[in-house]
Amino acid sequence: MASNANVEMTGSDMGSGMESFAALFEQRVESDFAREGEIIAGTVVQVGRDSVVVDIGGKSEGVIPLREFADATGQVGVKPGDKVDVYIESRENDDGLVTLSKEKADKMKVWDEISNACEADELIEGTISQRVKGGLSVTIRGGVKAFLPGSQVDLRPIRNLDKLIGQTYKFKVIKFNKKRGNIVLSRRVLLERERDEMKQKTLETLTEGMTVKGTIKNITEYGAFVDLGGIDGLLHITDMSWGRVNHPNEVFNVGDEVTVKVLKYNPETERVSLGLKQTQEDPWNHAEEAYPAGKKVRGKVMSITDYGAFVELEPGVEGLIHVSEMSWTKKVKHPSKLLEVGQEIECQVLEVDARAKRISLGLKQLEPDPWMLFTDKYHPGDKIAGKVRSLTDYGVFVGIEEGVDGMVHKSDLSWSVRVNNPSDLHHKGDDVEAIILSINHDEKKVSLGIKQLWDDPWPTMLSEFAPGRVIDESQVISIVEYGIFVRLREGVEALIQTGDILEPEGTKIKVGDLVKVEISSVDTIERRLFATMKNIGVEKPAPAERPKRVKSAGGGGSAAVEEEKSVAGTVGDLIREKLAGKLDLKKKEKDQE
Repeated sequence: MASNANVEMTGSDMGSGMESFAALFEQRVESDFAREGEIIAGTVVQVGRDSVVVDIGGKSEGVIPLREFADATGQVGVKPGDKVDVYIESRENDDGLVTLSKEKADKMKVWDEISNACEADELIEGTISQRVKGGLSVTIRGGVKAFLPGSQVDLRPIRNLDKLIGQTYKFKVIKFNKKRGNIVLSRRVLLERERDEMKQKTLETLTEGMTVKGTIKNITEYGAFVDLGGIDGLLHITDMSWGRVNHPNEVFNVGDEVTVKVLKYNPETERVSLGLKQTQEDPWNHAEEAYPAGKKVRGKVMSITDYGAFVELEPGVEGLIHVSEMSWTKKVKHPSKLLEVGQEIECQVLEVDARAKRISLGLKQLEPDPWMLFTDKYHPGDKIAGKVRSLTDYGVFVGIEEGVDGMVHKSDLSWSVRVNNPSDLHHKGDDVEAIILSINHDEKKVSLGIKQLWDDPWPTMLSEFAPGRVIDESQVISIVEYGIFVRLREGVEALIQTGDILEPEGTKIKVGDLVKVEISSVDTIERRLFATMKNIGVEKPAPAERPKRVKSAGGGGSAAVEEEKSVAGTVGDLIREKLAGKLDLKKKEKDQE
Protein backbone atom coordinates (compact mmCIF):
# COMPACT_ATOMS: atom_id res chain seq x y z
CA MET A 1 0.00 0.00 0.00
CA ALA A 2 2.84 2.23 0.94
CA SER A 3 4.41 1.68 -2.29
CA ASN A 4 1.29 2.51 -4.13
CA ALA A 5 0.81 5.61 -2.08
CA ASN A 6 4.26 6.63 -2.88
CA VAL A 7 3.59 6.12 -6.53
CA GLU A 8 0.45 8.19 -6.44
CA MET A 9 2.29 10.89 -4.55
CA THR A 10 4.97 10.82 -7.10
CA GLY A 11 2.44 11.21 -9.94
CA SER A 12 0.84 14.13 -8.19
CA ASP A 13 4.10 15.70 -7.61
CA MET A 14 5.00 15.23 -11.23
CA GLY A 15 1.84 17.00 -12.38
CA SER A 16 2.60 19.89 -10.13
CA GLY A 17 6.18 19.90 -11.36
CA MET A 18 5.10 20.11 -15.00
CA GLU A 19 3.03 23.19 -14.27
CA SER A 20 5.95 24.78 -12.49
CA PHE A 21 8.25 23.91 -15.37
CA ALA A 22 5.85 25.47 -17.90
CA ALA A 23 5.66 28.65 -15.82
CA LEU A 24 9.41 28.72 -15.48
CA PHE A 25 9.84 28.16 -19.25
CA GLU A 26 7.44 31.00 -20.03
CA GLN A 27 9.34 33.24 -17.62
CA ARG A 28 12.64 32.14 -19.13
CA VAL A 29 11.47 32.83 -22.70
CA GLU A 30 10.15 36.18 -21.62
CA SER A 31 13.47 36.89 -19.97
CA ASP A 32 15.49 35.83 -23.04
CA PHE A 33 13.25 37.88 -25.35
CA ALA A 34 14.31 41.11 -23.72
CA ARG A 35 18.00 40.38 -23.32
CA GLU A 36 20.41 43.33 -23.27
CA GLY A 37 22.53 44.04 -26.39
CA GLU A 38 20.05 42.64 -28.86
CA ILE A 39 18.21 44.26 -31.73
CA ILE A 40 14.48 43.56 -31.84
CA ALA A 41 11.49 44.93 -33.73
CA GLY A 42 9.17 47.27 -31.91
CA THR A 43 6.07 49.40 -32.47
CA VAL A 44 5.78 53.07 -31.62
CA VAL A 45 2.92 53.53 -29.15
CA GLN A 46 3.47 57.10 -28.06
CA VAL A 47 5.41 60.17 -29.25
CA GLY A 48 6.19 62.61 -26.47
CA ARG A 49 7.91 65.96 -26.31
CA ASP A 50 11.41 64.56 -25.78
CA SER A 51 10.99 60.82 -26.12
CA VAL A 52 9.24 58.03 -27.97
CA VAL A 53 7.64 54.97 -26.26
CA VAL A 54 8.08 51.70 -28.15
CA ASP A 55 6.33 48.36 -27.50
CA ILE A 56 8.89 45.57 -27.83
CA GLY A 57 6.47 42.73 -26.96
CA GLY A 58 6.25 40.56 -23.87
CA LYS A 59 4.30 43.22 -22.04
CA SER A 60 7.45 45.37 -22.15
CA GLU A 61 7.85 48.88 -23.32
CA GLY A 62 10.91 51.01 -23.83
CA VAL A 63 11.75 54.65 -24.19
CA ILE A 64 13.97 56.27 -26.90
CA PRO A 65 15.09 59.94 -27.03
CA LEU A 66 13.15 61.82 -29.73
CA ARG A 67 16.35 63.21 -31.28
CA GLU A 68 17.31 59.73 -32.49
CA PHE A 69 14.41 59.86 -34.93
CA ALA A 70 15.61 63.10 -36.60
CA ASP A 71 16.70 62.85 -40.25
CA ALA A 72 19.71 64.55 -41.93
CA THR A 73 17.80 67.86 -42.01
CA GLY A 74 16.79 67.68 -38.31
CA GLN A 75 13.12 66.90 -39.03
CA VAL A 76 11.25 64.25 -36.94
CA GLY A 77 8.56 62.27 -38.78
CA VAL A 78 7.85 59.38 -36.37
CA LYS A 79 4.22 58.60 -35.33
CA PRO A 80 2.35 55.91 -33.34
CA GLY A 81 2.08 52.62 -35.15
CA ASP A 82 5.45 52.95 -36.95
CA LYS A 83 7.59 49.84 -36.90
CA VAL A 84 11.15 50.42 -35.79
CA ASP A 85 14.20 48.30 -34.97
CA VAL A 86 15.68 49.11 -31.57
CA TYR A 87 18.68 48.12 -29.55
CA ILE A 88 18.10 47.02 -25.93
CA GLU A 89 20.52 48.87 -23.73
CA SER A 90 19.16 47.83 -20.26
CA ARG A 91 16.35 45.90 -18.58
CA GLU A 92 13.29 47.46 -17.00
CA ASN A 93 13.92 50.31 -14.66
CA ASP A 94 11.87 51.30 -11.63
CA ASP A 95 9.19 52.68 -13.92
CA GLY A 96 8.92 49.35 -15.69
CA LEU A 97 10.43 50.77 -18.91
CA VAL A 98 13.29 49.28 -20.92
CA THR A 99 16.08 51.64 -22.15
CA LEU A 100 16.22 51.41 -25.93
CA SER A 101 18.28 53.03 -28.72
CA LYS A 102 17.27 53.43 -32.35
CA GLU A 103 20.60 55.03 -33.24
CA LYS A 104 22.63 52.07 -32.04
CA ALA A 105 20.31 49.67 -33.79
CA ASP A 106 20.77 51.58 -37.07
CA LYS A 107 24.52 51.62 -36.68
CA MET A 108 24.72 47.91 -35.93
CA LYS A 109 22.58 47.17 -38.96
CA VAL A 110 24.78 49.45 -41.10
CA TRP A 111 27.93 47.79 -39.88
CA ASP A 112 26.44 44.43 -40.85
CA GLU A 113 25.54 45.80 -44.29
CA ILE A 114 29.02 47.27 -44.68
CA SER A 115 30.58 44.00 -43.63
CA ASN A 116 28.49 42.10 -46.15
CA ALA A 117 29.32 44.65 -48.89
CA CYS A 118 33.00 44.39 -48.10
CA GLU A 119 32.93 40.59 -48.32
CA ALA A 120 30.99 40.77 -51.59
CA ASP A 121 33.38 43.45 -53.04
CA GLU A 122 30.47 45.86 -53.51
CA LEU A 123 30.68 49.65 -53.71
CA ILE A 124 29.42 51.98 -51.01
CA GLU A 125 28.03 55.46 -51.62
CA GLY A 126 28.99 58.27 -49.27
CA THR A 127 29.22 62.04 -48.94
CA ILE A 128 32.45 63.81 -48.08
CA SER A 129 31.62 65.71 -44.90
CA GLN A 130 34.84 67.32 -43.69
CA ARG A 131 38.58 67.51 -43.98
CA VAL A 132 40.62 65.64 -41.38
CA LYS A 133 44.29 64.99 -40.84
CA GLY A 134 45.70 63.00 -43.74
CA GLY A 135 42.53 63.05 -45.82
CA LEU A 136 38.75 63.38 -45.69
CA SER A 137 35.89 62.14 -43.55
CA VAL A 138 33.05 60.43 -45.46
CA THR A 139 29.53 59.85 -44.14
CA ILE A 140 28.14 56.56 -45.44
CA ARG A 141 25.06 54.50 -44.56
CA GLY A 142 23.30 55.34 -41.35
CA GLY A 143 25.59 58.27 -40.65
CA VAL A 144 28.62 56.02 -40.14
CA LYS A 145 31.91 57.90 -40.56
CA ALA A 146 34.67 56.45 -42.73
CA PHE A 147 38.18 57.72 -43.57
CA LEU A 148 39.28 58.57 -47.11
CA PRO A 149 43.11 59.02 -47.26
CA GLY A 150 44.38 61.90 -49.41
CA SER A 151 46.28 59.46 -51.63
CA GLN A 152 43.04 57.61 -52.40
CA VAL A 153 40.95 60.63 -53.40
CA ASP A 154 41.92 60.79 -57.10
CA LEU A 155 44.36 59.49 -59.68
CA ARG A 156 46.52 62.55 -59.14
CA PRO A 157 47.17 64.46 -55.90
CA ILE A 158 44.63 67.21 -55.27
CA ARG A 159 46.00 70.32 -53.59
CA ASN A 160 42.68 71.78 -52.47
CA LEU A 161 40.70 69.00 -50.79
CA ASP A 162 38.19 71.45 -49.34
CA LYS A 163 36.52 71.84 -52.73
CA LEU A 164 35.35 68.19 -52.48
CA ILE A 165 33.36 68.70 -49.27
CA GLY A 166 29.66 68.03 -49.89
CA GLN A 167 30.34 65.89 -52.98
CA THR A 168 28.79 62.42 -53.12
CA TYR A 169 30.75 59.56 -54.71
CA LYS A 170 30.94 55.80 -54.74
CA PHE A 171 33.81 54.20 -52.83
CA LYS A 172 35.42 50.84 -52.32
CA VAL A 173 36.09 49.59 -48.78
CA ILE A 174 39.78 48.71 -48.57
CA LYS A 175 39.95 48.24 -44.78
CA PHE A 176 37.22 47.20 -42.30
CA ASN A 177 37.37 46.58 -38.52
CA LYS A 178 33.99 46.34 -36.78
CA LYS A 179 35.36 46.10 -33.27
CA ARG A 180 37.41 49.26 -33.57
CA GLY A 181 34.84 50.97 -35.75
CA ASN A 182 37.44 51.61 -38.41
CA ILE A 183 36.50 51.89 -42.11
CA VAL A 184 38.96 53.05 -44.79
CA LEU A 185 37.67 53.93 -48.27
CA SER A 186 39.23 54.49 -51.68
CA ARG A 187 37.97 56.36 -54.70
CA ARG A 188 41.20 56.01 -56.62
CA VAL A 189 40.73 52.26 -57.04
CA LEU A 190 37.45 52.86 -58.85
CA LEU A 191 38.97 55.59 -61.05
CA GLU A 192 41.88 53.34 -61.99
CA ARG A 193 39.47 50.60 -62.90
CA GLU A 194 37.40 52.99 -65.01
CA ARG A 195 40.52 54.41 -66.61
CA ASP A 196 41.80 50.99 -67.59
CA GLU A 197 38.47 50.11 -69.17
CA MET A 198 38.32 53.42 -71.05
CA LYS A 199 41.96 53.10 -72.08
CA GLN A 200 41.33 49.72 -73.63
CA LYS A 201 38.41 51.07 -75.64
CA THR A 202 40.37 54.14 -76.70
CA LEU A 203 43.40 52.15 -77.86
CA GLU A 204 41.17 49.91 -79.97
CA THR A 205 39.91 52.86 -82.01
CA LEU A 206 42.82 55.36 -81.89
CA THR A 207 44.49 56.06 -85.25
CA GLU A 208 46.67 58.84 -86.67
CA GLY A 209 44.76 61.60 -88.41
CA MET A 210 41.50 61.12 -86.52
CA THR A 211 39.81 63.94 -84.61
CA VAL A 212 39.01 63.21 -80.96
CA LYS A 213 37.62 65.01 -77.94
CA GLY A 214 39.46 65.26 -74.67
CA THR A 215 39.90 67.16 -71.43
CA ILE A 216 42.89 69.28 -70.41
CA LYS A 217 44.43 67.30 -67.57
CA ASN A 218 47.67 69.13 -66.88
CA ILE A 219 49.50 72.23 -68.18
CA THR A 220 53.27 72.70 -68.45
CA GLU A 221 55.54 75.31 -70.01
CA TYR A 222 55.93 73.30 -73.19
CA GLY A 223 52.37 72.07 -73.67
CA ALA A 224 49.23 70.52 -72.21
CA PHE A 225 48.31 66.90 -71.49
CA VAL A 226 44.89 65.90 -72.77
CA ASP A 227 42.90 62.98 -71.33
CA LEU A 228 41.47 61.14 -74.33
CA GLY A 229 39.78 58.50 -72.21
CA GLY A 230 42.17 56.42 -70.14
CA ILE A 231 45.21 57.58 -72.09
CA ASP A 232 46.90 60.99 -72.17
CA GLY A 233 48.15 62.77 -75.27
CA LEU A 234 50.57 65.70 -75.47
CA LEU A 235 49.41 68.88 -77.15
CA HIS A 236 52.66 70.75 -77.74
CA ILE A 237 52.67 74.54 -77.48
CA THR A 238 53.66 74.86 -81.16
CA ASP A 239 50.56 72.88 -82.19
CA MET A 240 48.06 74.87 -80.14
CA SER A 241 47.55 77.76 -82.52
CA TRP A 242 48.66 79.09 -85.88
CA GLY A 243 49.45 82.25 -83.95
CA ARG A 244 52.10 82.87 -81.33
CA VAL A 245 51.54 81.28 -77.88
CA ASN A 246 53.93 82.36 -75.12
CA HIS A 247 52.55 79.94 -72.52
CA PRO A 248 49.83 77.25 -72.73
CA ASN A 249 47.91 78.81 -69.82
CA GLU A 250 47.14 81.73 -72.16
CA VAL A 251 44.95 79.33 -74.14
CA PHE A 252 43.74 76.64 -71.71
CA ASN A 253 42.72 75.91 -68.14
CA VAL A 254 42.73 72.52 -66.48
CA GLY A 255 39.36 70.89 -67.12
CA ASP A 256 38.74 72.55 -70.49
CA GLU A 257 37.26 70.32 -73.17
CA VAL A 258 39.06 70.40 -76.52
CA THR A 259 38.75 68.83 -79.94
CA VAL A 260 42.16 67.81 -81.26
CA LYS A 261 43.73 65.84 -84.07
CA VAL A 262 45.98 62.80 -83.55
CA LEU A 263 49.27 63.68 -85.21
CA LYS A 264 51.33 60.67 -84.11
CA TYR A 265 50.51 57.47 -82.21
CA ASN A 266 52.92 54.76 -81.09
CA PRO A 267 51.02 51.65 -79.89
CA GLU A 268 54.13 50.19 -78.27
CA THR A 269 54.96 53.15 -76.08
CA GLU A 270 51.35 54.39 -76.02
CA ARG A 271 52.57 57.91 -76.76
CA VAL A 272 50.18 60.23 -78.52
CA SER A 273 50.99 63.60 -80.10
CA LEU A 274 48.05 65.94 -80.62
CA GLY A 275 47.39 69.13 -82.57
CA LEU A 276 44.72 71.77 -82.15
CA LYS A 277 45.68 74.16 -84.93
CA GLN A 278 45.56 71.25 -87.38
CA THR A 279 41.78 71.16 -86.90
CA GLN A 280 41.63 74.66 -88.40
CA GLU A 281 42.58 76.04 -91.81
CA ASP A 282 46.13 77.33 -92.16
CA PRO A 283 45.76 81.14 -92.47
CA TRP A 284 48.78 81.23 -94.79
CA ASN A 285 46.63 79.55 -97.45
CA HIS A 286 44.96 82.89 -98.17
CA ALA A 287 47.83 85.20 -97.19
CA GLU A 288 48.72 86.24 -100.75
CA GLU A 289 45.11 87.23 -101.49
CA ALA A 290 44.58 88.91 -98.11
CA TYR A 291 47.86 90.83 -98.02
CA PRO A 292 48.93 91.95 -101.50
CA ALA A 293 52.06 94.08 -101.86
CA GLY A 294 51.33 97.76 -101.30
CA LYS A 295 48.35 97.21 -99.00
CA LYS A 296 48.21 99.16 -95.75
CA VAL A 297 47.48 96.90 -92.78
CA ARG A 298 47.20 97.11 -89.00
CA GLY A 299 48.81 94.70 -86.58
CA LYS A 300 50.20 94.12 -83.13
CA VAL A 301 53.93 94.07 -82.33
CA MET A 302 54.58 90.59 -80.92
CA SER A 303 58.35 90.59 -80.49
CA ILE A 304 61.41 92.75 -81.16
CA THR A 305 64.88 91.61 -82.24
CA ASP A 306 68.10 93.39 -83.15
CA TYR A 307 67.19 93.29 -86.84
CA GLY A 308 63.49 94.15 -86.74
CA ALA A 309 60.02 93.73 -85.24
CA PHE A 310 57.48 90.94 -85.82
CA VAL A 311 53.90 92.14 -86.28
CA GLU A 312 50.84 89.87 -86.02
CA LEU A 313 48.36 90.68 -88.79
CA GLU A 314 45.97 87.91 -87.74
CA PRO A 315 46.33 84.79 -85.54
CA GLY A 316 48.97 82.69 -87.25
CA VAL A 317 50.17 85.32 -89.73
CA GLU A 318 53.09 87.53 -88.76
CA GLY A 319 55.21 89.88 -90.83
CA LEU A 320 58.65 91.36 -90.25
CA ILE A 321 59.46 95.06 -90.32
CA HIS A 322 63.20 95.13 -90.93
CA VAL A 323 65.09 97.85 -89.14
CA SER A 324 66.01 99.36 -92.51
CA GLU A 325 62.31 99.77 -93.33
CA MET A 326 61.40 101.75 -90.23
CA SER A 327 62.46 105.28 -91.16
CA TRP A 328 63.53 107.24 -94.21
CA THR A 329 65.46 109.84 -92.29
CA LYS A 330 66.52 108.32 -88.95
CA LYS A 331 69.26 105.80 -88.52
CA VAL A 332 67.50 103.33 -86.23
CA LYS A 333 70.10 101.65 -84.04
CA HIS A 334 67.56 99.27 -82.47
CA PRO A 335 63.85 98.71 -83.25
CA SER A 336 62.98 99.17 -79.56
CA LYS A 337 63.80 102.86 -80.01
CA LEU A 338 60.67 103.22 -82.18
CA LEU A 339 58.38 100.32 -81.22
CA GLU A 340 57.38 98.30 -78.17
CA VAL A 341 55.81 94.86 -77.68
CA GLY A 342 52.01 94.99 -77.64
CA GLN A 343 51.80 98.23 -79.61
CA GLU A 344 49.14 98.48 -82.32
CA ILE A 345 50.64 99.96 -85.50
CA GLU A 346 49.87 100.58 -89.16
CA CYS A 347 52.34 99.46 -91.81
CA GLN A 348 52.54 98.54 -95.49
CA VAL A 349 52.97 95.14 -97.12
CA LEU A 350 56.16 95.06 -99.19
CA GLU A 351 56.43 91.40 -100.20
CA VAL A 352 54.60 88.11 -99.53
CA ASP A 353 56.01 84.58 -99.74
CA ALA A 354 53.21 82.24 -98.65
CA ARG A 355 55.27 79.09 -99.19
CA ALA A 356 58.03 80.26 -96.88
CA LYS A 357 55.39 81.87 -94.61
CA ARG A 358 57.07 85.26 -94.76
CA ILE A 359 55.67 88.75 -95.15
CA SER A 360 57.93 91.80 -95.42
CA LEU A 361 56.42 94.94 -93.96
CA GLY A 362 57.46 98.57 -94.05
CA LEU A 363 56.83 101.41 -91.63
CA LYS A 364 58.56 104.22 -93.47
CA GLN A 365 56.50 103.59 -96.61
CA LEU A 366 53.56 105.31 -94.93
CA GLU A 367 55.44 108.58 -95.45
CA PRO A 368 56.63 110.07 -98.79
CA ASP A 369 60.06 108.89 -99.91
CA PRO A 370 62.43 111.85 -99.40
CA TRP A 371 64.54 110.63 -102.30
CA MET A 372 61.63 110.97 -104.70
CA LEU A 373 60.91 114.45 -103.39
CA PHE A 374 64.58 115.34 -103.85
CA THR A 375 64.88 114.04 -107.41
CA ASP A 376 61.76 115.93 -108.40
CA LYS A 377 63.21 119.15 -107.04
CA TYR A 378 66.93 118.96 -107.89
CA HIS A 379 69.04 118.06 -110.92
CA PRO A 380 72.79 117.92 -111.72
CA GLY A 381 74.24 121.43 -111.95
CA ASP A 382 71.87 122.88 -109.35
CA LYS A 383 73.28 124.82 -106.44
CA ILE A 384 72.35 123.59 -102.96
CA ALA A 385 72.91 124.83 -99.41
CA GLY A 386 73.14 122.65 -96.31
CA LYS A 387 74.97 121.76 -93.15
CA VAL A 388 77.94 119.42 -92.78
CA ARG A 389 76.48 116.27 -91.18
CA SER A 390 79.66 114.20 -90.93
CA LEU A 391 83.24 113.94 -92.15
CA THR A 392 85.31 110.98 -93.27
CA ASP A 393 88.85 110.49 -94.53
CA TYR A 394 87.62 110.74 -98.09
CA GLY A 395 85.01 113.48 -98.00
CA VAL A 396 82.33 115.66 -96.43
CA PHE A 397 78.64 114.65 -96.12
CA VAL A 398 76.21 117.52 -96.49
CA GLY A 399 72.51 117.40 -95.63
CA ILE A 400 70.52 118.63 -98.62
CA GLU A 401 66.93 117.73 -97.66
CA GLU A 402 65.47 115.75 -94.76
CA GLY A 403 66.64 112.19 -95.38
CA VAL A 404 68.92 113.00 -98.31
CA ASP A 405 72.66 113.66 -97.97
CA GLY A 406 75.26 114.42 -100.59
CA MET A 407 79.00 113.81 -100.46
CA VAL A 408 81.78 116.19 -101.45
CA HIS A 409 84.89 114.19 -102.22
CA LYS A 410 88.06 115.73 -100.83
CA SER A 411 89.29 116.27 -104.38
CA ASP A 412 86.29 118.55 -104.98
CA LEU A 413 86.83 120.80 -101.96
CA SER A 414 89.38 123.24 -103.43
CA TRP A 415 90.99 124.19 -106.74
CA SER A 416 94.23 125.42 -105.27
CA VAL A 417 95.18 123.32 -102.22
CA ARG A 418 95.53 119.61 -101.72
CA VAL A 419 93.17 118.40 -98.97
CA ASN A 420 94.43 115.23 -97.32
CA ASN A 421 91.94 115.40 -94.47
CA PRO A 422 88.56 117.08 -95.13
CA SER A 423 88.34 118.10 -91.46
CA ASP A 424 91.25 120.50 -92.15
CA LEU A 425 88.84 122.75 -94.06
CA HIS A 426 85.36 121.90 -92.72
CA HIS A 427 83.72 120.93 -89.44
CA LYS A 428 80.47 119.26 -88.49
CA GLY A 429 77.65 121.80 -88.45
CA ASP A 430 79.28 124.22 -90.92
CA ASP A 431 76.96 125.89 -93.40
CA VAL A 432 78.18 125.20 -96.93
CA GLU A 433 77.10 125.63 -100.51
CA ALA A 434 77.84 123.17 -103.29
CA ILE A 435 76.99 122.15 -106.82
CA ILE A 436 75.25 118.85 -107.61
CA LEU A 437 77.70 116.97 -109.82
CA SER A 438 75.73 113.73 -110.32
CA ILE A 439 72.73 111.75 -108.98
CA ASN A 440 72.88 107.95 -108.77
CA HIS A 441 69.23 106.79 -108.70
CA ASP A 442 70.07 103.10 -108.26
CA GLU A 443 72.20 103.59 -105.17
CA LYS A 444 70.45 106.80 -104.09
CA LYS A 445 73.70 108.75 -103.89
CA VAL A 446 74.42 112.40 -104.65
CA SER A 447 77.86 113.69 -105.57
CA LEU A 448 78.58 117.32 -104.72
CA GLY A 449 81.39 119.75 -105.44
CA ILE A 450 82.32 122.89 -103.51
CA LYS A 451 85.14 124.05 -105.76
CA GLN A 452 82.76 123.86 -108.74
CA LEU A 453 80.98 126.92 -107.34
CA TRP A 454 83.72 128.88 -109.19
CA ASP A 455 85.42 128.43 -112.54
CA ASP A 456 88.73 126.63 -112.67
CA PRO A 457 91.30 129.37 -111.86
CA TRP A 458 94.35 127.51 -113.19
CA PRO A 459 94.25 128.84 -116.75
CA THR A 460 94.98 132.30 -115.35
CA MET A 461 96.58 131.31 -112.03
CA LEU A 462 100.14 132.28 -112.98
CA SER A 463 99.09 135.67 -114.19
CA GLU A 464 96.76 136.35 -111.27
CA PHE A 465 98.87 134.93 -108.45
CA ALA A 466 102.42 135.05 -109.69
CA PRO A 467 105.11 134.28 -107.12
CA GLY A 468 105.98 137.42 -105.24
CA ARG A 469 102.54 138.94 -105.38
CA VAL A 470 101.46 140.39 -102.05
CA ILE A 471 97.86 140.08 -100.81
CA ASP A 472 97.20 142.51 -97.98
CA GLU A 473 94.03 140.86 -96.67
CA SER A 474 93.72 137.10 -96.94
CA GLN A 475 91.28 135.40 -94.56
CA VAL A 476 92.38 132.55 -92.31
CA ILE A 477 89.89 129.70 -92.94
CA SER A 478 91.56 126.83 -91.06
CA ILE A 479 94.49 126.17 -88.74
CA VAL A 480 96.12 122.73 -88.82
CA GLU A 481 99.24 121.16 -87.39
CA TYR A 482 101.28 121.70 -90.51
CA GLY A 483 100.18 125.26 -91.29
CA ILE A 484 97.37 127.68 -92.06
CA PHE A 485 94.87 127.70 -94.92
CA VAL A 486 93.99 131.19 -96.19
CA ARG A 487 91.45 132.33 -98.75
CA LEU A 488 93.02 134.70 -101.30
CA ARG A 489 89.65 135.24 -102.98
CA GLU A 490 86.46 133.21 -103.48
CA GLY A 491 87.46 129.88 -104.96
CA VAL A 492 91.21 130.25 -104.41
CA GLU A 493 92.98 129.09 -101.27
CA ALA A 494 96.65 128.84 -100.35
CA LEU A 495 98.62 126.99 -97.72
CA ILE A 496 101.09 128.77 -95.43
CA GLN A 497 103.36 126.07 -94.07
CA THR A 498 104.38 126.18 -90.42
CA GLY A 499 107.85 127.54 -91.21
CA ASP A 500 106.36 130.45 -93.16
CA ILE A 501 104.00 131.65 -90.43
CA LEU A 502 104.78 134.92 -88.70
CA GLU A 503 102.81 135.80 -85.58
CA PRO A 504 103.36 139.20 -83.95
CA GLU A 505 104.64 138.95 -80.39
CA GLY A 506 101.88 138.42 -77.87
CA THR A 507 99.23 137.51 -80.44
CA LYS A 508 97.79 134.30 -81.76
CA ILE A 509 96.33 133.83 -85.22
CA LYS A 510 92.69 132.70 -85.21
CA VAL A 511 90.24 131.48 -87.84
CA GLY A 512 88.66 134.53 -89.47
CA ASP A 513 91.68 136.80 -89.03
CA LEU A 514 92.88 138.82 -92.02
CA VAL A 515 96.60 138.42 -92.63
CA LYS A 516 99.12 139.79 -95.13
CA VAL A 517 100.78 137.15 -97.28
CA GLU A 518 103.01 136.82 -100.31
CA ILE A 519 102.68 134.12 -102.95
CA SER A 520 105.76 131.96 -102.56
CA SER A 521 105.23 129.30 -105.20
CA VAL A 522 102.72 127.92 -107.68
CA ASP A 523 102.79 124.18 -108.47
CA THR A 524 100.97 123.81 -111.78
CA ILE A 525 101.49 120.06 -111.90
CA GLU A 526 100.04 119.28 -108.46
CA ARG A 527 97.79 122.34 -108.64
CA ARG A 528 98.88 123.75 -105.33
CA LEU A 529 99.36 127.31 -104.19
CA PHE A 530 101.74 128.27 -101.37
CA ALA A 531 102.13 131.57 -99.52
CA THR A 532 104.36 133.00 -96.82
CA MET A 533 104.07 135.62 -94.08
CA LYS A 534 107.83 136.17 -93.75
CA ASN A 535 110.08 138.60 -95.62
CA ILE A 536 107.19 140.05 -97.55
CA GLY A 537 108.42 142.41 -100.29
CA VAL A 538 112.04 141.42 -99.77
CA GLU A 539 113.79 140.38 -102.98
CA LYS A 540 114.47 136.68 -102.95
CA PRO A 541 117.80 135.16 -104.12
CA ALA A 542 117.98 134.26 -107.77
CA PRO A 543 116.98 130.68 -108.31
CA ALA A 544 119.81 128.25 -108.98
CA GLU A 545 119.92 125.56 -111.59
CA ARG A 546 118.28 122.27 -110.68
CA PRO A 547 120.69 119.38 -110.08
CA LYS A 548 121.50 117.52 -113.27
CA ARG A 549 122.93 114.11 -113.86
CA VAL A 550 125.05 113.75 -117.04
CA LYS A 551 126.10 110.35 -118.29
CA SER A 552 129.26 109.66 -120.29
CA ALA A 553 130.59 106.32 -121.42
CA GLY A 554 134.23 105.44 -121.81
CA GLY A 555 135.50 103.64 -124.91
CA GLY A 556 137.05 100.23 -125.20
CA GLY A 557 134.31 98.58 -123.21
CA SER A 558 135.12 100.56 -120.05
CA ALA A 559 132.36 101.12 -117.40
CA ALA A 560 130.07 104.13 -117.67
CA VAL A 561 131.13 107.17 -115.69
CA GLU A 562 128.55 109.58 -114.23
CA GLU A 563 129.17 113.23 -113.59
CA GLU A 564 126.83 115.30 -111.46
CA LYS A 565 126.46 119.03 -111.22
CA SER A 566 124.34 120.30 -108.41
CA VAL A 567 122.91 123.75 -108.12
CA ALA A 568 120.32 125.00 -105.69
CA GLY A 569 116.86 125.92 -107.02
CA THR A 570 113.11 125.32 -106.72
CA VAL A 571 110.16 124.88 -109.06
CA GLY A 572 108.86 128.23 -107.89
CA ASP A 573 112.14 129.91 -108.84
CA LEU A 574 112.00 128.37 -112.29
CA ILE A 575 108.40 129.55 -112.74
CA ARG A 576 109.31 133.07 -111.63
CA GLU A 577 112.29 133.06 -114.00
CA LYS A 578 110.17 131.97 -116.94
CA LEU A 579 107.42 134.42 -116.06
CA ALA A 580 109.93 137.30 -115.81
CA GLY A 581 111.36 136.39 -119.21
CA LYS A 582 107.90 136.36 -120.78
CA LEU A 583 107.07 139.75 -119.28
CA ASP A 584 110.33 141.26 -120.57
CA LEU A 585 109.61 139.88 -124.05
CA LYS A 586 106.12 141.37 -124.05
CA LYS A 587 107.53 144.74 -122.92
CA LYS A 588 110.05 144.79 -125.74
CA GLU A 589 107.36 143.92 -128.29
CA LYS A 590 105.19 146.72 -126.98
CA ASP A 591 108.07 149.26 -127.10
CA GLN A 592 108.79 148.30 -130.70
CA GLU A 593 105.20 148.96 -131.68
